[in-house]
Amino acid sequence: MASTPAAAPSGNDRTGGGVQSVERAFLLLEALADSGGIATLSELSLTSGLPMPTIHRLIRTLVQQGYVRQDTARRYTLGPRLIRLGETAGRLLGSWARPYLAELMEATGETANLAVLEGGEVVYVGQVQSRRSMRMFTEVGRRVQPHCTGVGKALLAQLPEDEARALLGGAPLQAHTPYTVTDPQELITQLGSARESGYVVDDQEQEIGVRCIAVAVPGAPTPTALSVSGPEARIRALEAQAGSAALVPVMRAIATRLGQVLAP
Repeated sequence: MASTPAAAPSGNDRTGGGVQSVERAFLLLEALADSGGIATLSELSLTSGLPMPTIHRLIRTLVQQGYVRQDTARRYTLGPRLIRLGETAGRLLGSWARPYLAELMEATGETANLAVLEGGEVVYVGQVQSRRSMRMFTEVGRRVQPHCTGVGKALLAQLPEDEARALLGGAPLQAHTPYTVTDPQELITQLGSARESGYVVDDQEQEIGVRCIAVAVPGAPTPTALSVSGPEARIRALEAQAGSAALVPVMRAIATRLGQVLAP
């Protein structure tokens, strides 16, 4: 078992050029997020590796500032002041990604999307629409279930299998079309194939007539996925292209460059 880090004697202590107390405060916030947004102090101590006196001190400050709340059961939850930070960060992520989404749209002629996994849901944070009109369900800010979208499956494939299983649960998944995969085990098998092939397909699983190809964005600080979506026939035509125009290699190259920009 790893030894517990010693408590910081001063809030101004520096580690590796950073301020230790600030680093530890963010470590606690991330530990809370990893716990589903709610945890006890003992659970935070276990997951963060920080000593209890340090956690008490930092949590008290985070509560005072509104970044953490204490509920009636004396558990701690992520606080409402984080909402504004998250919304702003999401908008900036879409802005940073826009040149890469535009490049993907120009290369394919189809709508390019960027999405992240947040609270078990897919959140669309960036999009450049195709010049060829087609109304689809995707739009920036929209939240959808991960099992029925290309980006959702690409995001799930980035998680350890046990985490993906826990997120999906054991009950049948909601069907949005006759093509939606509703068996969690079948979806887990798809995710394994996606890890090997480097891409996933949504074949009319969210919306009839719409096909989507998605890839992971490697190096991003949170699970992030890039996709192209459009009418089924047009996307299949893109998939049939070979050589320098081959769809998946083009998408993965753009995703890799985007990931380098987003990397912390």
